[in-house]
Amino acid sequence: MNSTPLQLKKDEDRRLRFGHCWVYSNEINTDKTPLKTLEPGQPADILSHQGKWLGSGYVNPHSLICARVVSRDRKHPLSSALLVHRLNVALSLRQRLFASPFYRLVFGESDGLPGLVIDRFGDYLVIQINTAGMERMKEEILAAVRKVLHPVGVLFRNDTPIREAEGLERYQEDALGGWPEVLELEEQGVGFQVPASGGQKTGWYFDQAANRARMTAYVKDRRVLDVCSYVGAWGVQAAVRGASEVYCVDASESALDSVASNASRNGVAEKVAGLQGDAFDALRELRAADERFDLVILDPPAFIKRRKDIKEGELAYRRLNQLALQVLSKDGMLITSSCSYHMSDERLLQVVQQASRHVDRSLQLLEKGGQSADHPVHPAMPETAYLKTFFLRVLPVF
Repeated sequence: MNSTPLQLKKDEDRRLRFGHCWVYSNEINTDKTPLKTLEPGQPADILSHQGKWLGSGYVNPHSLICARVVSRDRKHPLSSALLVHRLNVALSLRQRLFASPFYRLVFGESDGLPGLVIDRFGDYLVIQINTAGMERMKEEILAAVRKVLHPVGVLFRNDTPIREAEGLERYQEDALGGWPEVLELEEQGVGFQVPASGGQKTGWYFDQAANRARMTAYVKDRRVLDVCSYVGAWGVQAAVRGASEVYCVDASESALDSVASNASRNGVAEKVAGLQGDAFDALRELRAADERFDLVILDPPAFIKRRKDIKEGELAYRRLNQLALQVLSKDGMLITSSCSYHMSDERLLQVVQQASRHVDRSLQLLEKGGQSADHPVHPAMPETAYLKTFFLRVLPVF
């Protein structure tokens, strides 16, 4: 299908000129280019108010983000050839950064492929398509990854809620046949197995890998509590790195089964225990039992998914961190994270500081981490910088 012109209103091109990839529906000159006549995923040429070509991409008239720019070279619009090229560019970065093939291979806009996420587990790929434009290119995406990576298996995990905003159905699909029950990976020399199709997101949180590596300096001979542990990425590694004892808290029984399996796999089963339950309730129970830990790790799901959730989400972060502080020893460590884009680094630190003052504790910020390098930040798109992790020393109030 030929590209359709999509013309912007006056002065609505500044963000795109700076390098941003998104076009919002209220920025379109609907008199000249009526959105309602376009099909979801249809190729589009983005034009300024004066008619100057700004880039090519695809459109979705039913979404607030009604268009996404994929290419700023008129000779190379979104196509099979462009997909192969962008995959090779993305792969070259990961191969420089990682000794083993376990990483996020494609991180949407930051890798020039908006709406597409690919995680690599050795010879297996998990692909998420989140936009109508990329859904139209599904067969071309599969062909491109087969050409560049020659995977043994490919699973489309197209079951994220964000697809609903694009008017897309949610589904999983084994694209090549023979998808395994579990995926294996290695991080910092520690081996893990994760659910191949029923796990969270794509099965693993590669974005925290660099922060988990930072944790090593703080765990030796420490009693550790890993809250929202999932399959034990933090907790099992803490045990391997020399923690004396690790408790992993998660609401999912199957996740804790995976924790136990991964602990056994790495020879630290006797150090690792699971506690099933809601994070808030579990922390209250541990506080009531007068349990104390030398290190508490908080890696919760996003409490703020939309701007309107900010007030309620900030309160949740404060409560969770306050509960964590109450089960820490006098000279303990708190590693606390937020993957909510709408929670800034500065605001998260303020919220944790408020929690510490409420329970008469003092904080020292020792390190701050973001997402790992396989989740590169697009300088023109602050939306791609979402993860923040603080390493805090917790002392009696002073």
